[in-house]
Amino acid sequence: MSTPKERIIATTFELFARQGYNSTGINQIVAEANVAKASFYQYFKSKEDLCVEFLNVRHDYWFNELNRFVSKEKDMKLKLISCFDFLIEMNQKENFRGCSFLNILSEIPMDNVKILSVIQNHKKDLRNYFSELIKDSGLSDHIYLLFESSIIESQLFRSNELIEKSKKIIINLIK
Repeated sequence: MSTPKERIIATTFELFARQGYNSTGINQIVAEANVAKASFYQYFKSKEDLCVEFLNVRHDYWFNELNRFVSKEKDMKLKLISCFDFLIEMNQKENFRGCSFLNILSEIPMDNVKILSVIQNHKKDLRNYFSELIKDSGLSDHIYLLFESSIIESQLFRSNELIEKSKKIIINLIK
């Protein structure tokens, strides 16, 4: 049995994915998570604090899954290709829901620095991930941009076509 906090986070993921951050209210989260309102406020002072926690949990989950998926490969080029295969797996698993961070970014005002900084840190960590993997900042940034655009385009068109094309670009870029 999951804890109230775990149910709140899981429900938040489902609701934010289905209807977005702005259209999801605390009352709905409380009701669908089957927790008392007092339990919600025991863990979170506001919806904004819940969003920060949700994004932090999502960050950890996402990078753990990426690392698990990519760890099967030893060669750097194969690891890079595997990163894009990971996107295909996530699209299948999550029905092309896209990037939780960018989805929420599109709904918050830019002066919401509390949530914005969590989103920026996630993207910095992803950019650093490619930088550590490739060790060539120009090339790693190029791969990062391909990766990010693959996420957005696959969500937009509900297709893995551009992920597959990005993999071909990487094969040609890295000799």
